[in-house]
Amino acid sequence: MQRKKFKKPDWQLEIARERIEILFNLAKKGLEKHPKRSRRYVELARKISLRYNIRLPKEVKRGFCRKCSILYIRENCEEIDSKLPNIKMIKCLNCGEIKKIPK
Repeated sequence: MQRKKFKKPDWQLEIARERIEILFNLAKKGLEKHPKRSRRYVELARKISLRYNIRLPKEVKRGFCRKCSILYIRENCEEIDSKLPNIKMIKCLNCGEIKKIPK
């Protein structure tokens, strides 16, 4: 027998979206001084989105590594040439994970 899926109230979803946005802004601001804290903010934001079943915007989703939860900036990632013309590949220099993004 299937479990019933209960929808969270709208006010909870709105608060969760605000918290996710705040955490990503804090992660961007504190990346230079506190990289571990920045990584933790990204992890918390992902946990909130999973718990409340909220999709992250494309800009946010493409802005960090899924494996090590570090934000992509020029020091942490490099762009790799792809054989396909419409795919952009980003390699995380921290863990080696490769992310494929459509252009």
